[in-house]
Amino acid sequence: MQRAAVIMAGGGGTRFWPVSRMTTPKQLVKLTGDDVMINETIKHYDQVIGRENTFIVTNAKQAELMDKVLFNEVDRSHILIEPVQRNTAPCIIYAAMTLKKLYGDAIMAVLPADHHIGNIKEYERVLELAMDTAEKSDRIVTVGLKPTFPSTGYGYINFSEQATEGTEVYDLLKFVEKPDSKTANEYVRSGRYLWNSGMFIWKVSVILDYFKKLLPDMYADMEKIFDDLRTDKEAEAIAATYPNLQKISVDYGIMEHAEGVYCIPADFGWNDVGSWDSLDNVFAGDENKNITAGEAADDKNIIYEGSKDTVIFDTTGDKLIAAVGLENIVIVNTKDAILVLNKNNAQDVKKVVDTLTAAGREDLL
Repeated sequence: MQRAAVIMAGGGGTRFWPVSRMTTPKQLVKLTGDDVMINETIKHYDQVIGRENTFIVTNAKQAELMDKVLFNEVDRSHILIEPVQRNTAPCIIYAAMTLKKLYGDAIMAVLPADHHIGNIKEYERVLELAMDTAEKSDRIVTVGLKPTFPSTGYGYINFSEQATEGTEVYDLLKFVEKPDSKTANEYVRSGRYLWNSGMFIWKVSVILDYFKKLLPDMYADMEKIFDDLRTDKEAEAIAATYPNLQKISVDYGIMEHAEGVYCIPADFGWNDVGSWDSLDNVFAGDENKNITAGEAADDKNIIYEGSKDTVIFDTTGDKLIAAVGLENIVIVNTKDAILVLNKNNAQDVKKVVDTLTAAGREDLL
């Protein structure tokens, strides 16, 4: 059966400001590797799904840059443009209807645009297993990640004690929301909970049946424009239909109500690269755990003096940066803004973006 990857890539990545902006969000910049993050994501599955079978859902502001930076092998007609952001359920049904129009049915792997994978071979193996399982079972399959610490920032998956006979595949019992610290510790100690990776694998026919059952209005609206997809009428039809779709995530709309979902526990060095403090888990630091990163970073222009656990991320290379007596700090240098933050407040970068938005500083957004 035809296999396809669908990458959801319409987010703004506000927690990585000032490097990540609305027109150049984190998935379209170099943060963790030699290439922009969306191409790094595509590299991860090269041996499982061909680049020519990659589909990307994004927004109009990002589509032009997406066209410029994507691997040549990715068909530009596979860039699906949302006229407005409506969360992940509309994004997924748009992609699923597109695949139905092209292939009739297919195995569809829904993947984030901006995660980091440490062990590519293991990731490929797990993805291959998930796709085989989805094809043979007619069930939804999700990948759960073995937690490395009691995170309060991720949702969790509760899974069965026994795998299906002779496999690594378990029954998913329930999704649970981001827990408080005490609950997160209980989850990790129990060994029966995994981080929700946001990676879903299913047949197009299976997920569309779930939309028809659980989000019938959304399904009906998209079915009305099915014949217009992959024609010169598509943009107009999507523009008229999309803003009226319910704004809901696939987790709330489908996954929490679906029956017979399979889960594959996995450990392949995953990091969601969600905020500046996450770079500690991506890059190797020096003997004092200081990390130098960014496409213009040069050891000749960066000095650490009595500092430890400090990150300097440089995108311009236009000045010397000296960190003296710092600990647990991130410094980000861009052409028009400098960010200095304590790693403990990494989530609060979004508040800076909110402040700039309220002030009408679109030049910095």
